[in-house]
Amino acid sequence: MSQAQARILIADDEPNLREALRIQLERADFTVIVTVDGQEAVETALREQPDVIILDVMMPRLDGYAACRQLRAHYRTRHIPIIMLTAKTTEDDHVTGLTGGANDYVTKPWKSKELVLRVRNHLQWAKTQRAVSPLTGLPGNLSIVAERQRRVEAGEAFAVMFLDLDNFKAFNDRYGFPIGDTAITAVAEVLVQVLEARGEPGDFVGHIGGDDFQVLTDPERAEDLAEAIKTGLEARMPLLYEEEDRARGAVRVLNRRHEFEDFPLMSVTIAVAQYDPAAGGHLAQVDDALRELKQFGKGLPGSVVVTERRRQNLHDGVTPTTGEPPPSVPRSEARPPKPKKSNAA
Repeated sequence: MSQAQARILIADDEPNLREALRIQLERADFTVIVTVDGQEAVETALREQPDVIILDVMMPRLDGYAACRQLRAHYRTRHIPIIMLTAKTTEDDHVTGLTGGANDYVTKPWKSKELVLRVRNHLQWAKTQRAVSPLTGLPGNLSIVAERQRRVEAGEAFAVMFLDLDNFKAFNDRYGFPIGDTAITAVAEVLVQVLEARGEPGDFVGHIGGDDFQVLTDPERAEDLAEAIKTGLEARMPLLYEEEDRARGAVRVLNRRHEFEDFPLMSVTIAVAQYDPAAGGHLAQVDDALRELKQFGKGLPGSVVVTERRRQNLHDGVTPTTGEPPPSVPRSEARPPKPKKSNAA
């Protein structure tokens, strides 16, 4: 990541200090996102996903310590380096921030060169850490991209399995983000358990982020492996709910219209597509196929495995409109019509 691409979120309620920070960081070729207090910083960080966050300690609504704790508690922001900016210099003050998850401290008045150097160091640290998901310990997005490219360059045929939880937002809304993290880790645990029991040495599992995962495996074993993962998750996910919700088969939360609505328990959509170098395939086509298969699968009730065997199933009667395969086709093997080729191919 170049400096010009790096986005730094700053939170300070003092206009003069906020402006000084913005000018100094922009002069160092960073993109700066400005917020005026801790609450706005948390909300903006969840939405914008900056690369480094600088929090003033003393702020209204939500001080820097509380903002840091909230950012560390959420799986979308817990990996982002946080620098605390403070006039407090006692050891106890620093310990409070570090205990809450801060990576570093800069004391007011700060030196511009030192601040920029600290930001650069944390950017480099974060770049290294992103190779592994901080929540699950699985290889992260950079590692997934690198592994896929390695197989392409080696001329290997392989299947890509994309896993996405359904109704995960409702679970988060019902139980809160820390409990939501347990659902993410539960998916990772099931993936690892299934691969350890049924996988081969060449299989690969990674955590893209949030509730999205990818598995790379042999094309011949992909569907059986996906079905085993689906079965494992179907057994595990109901246990994450309280008994009352589990018995009802739904959680009751406020929807976007601020009305209470029942949402089904979490299920999983697993899309499976294949990369075949002999057929002149391209990874962009695989990703296009995965997106369409996932979209189709999310229109079906419950947990599903959606595979890619389109040509021999163009007339199997399954359409995204009806959302149901004919009785002779297992729902977990339902698949949509063949998509158009990607322009990137």
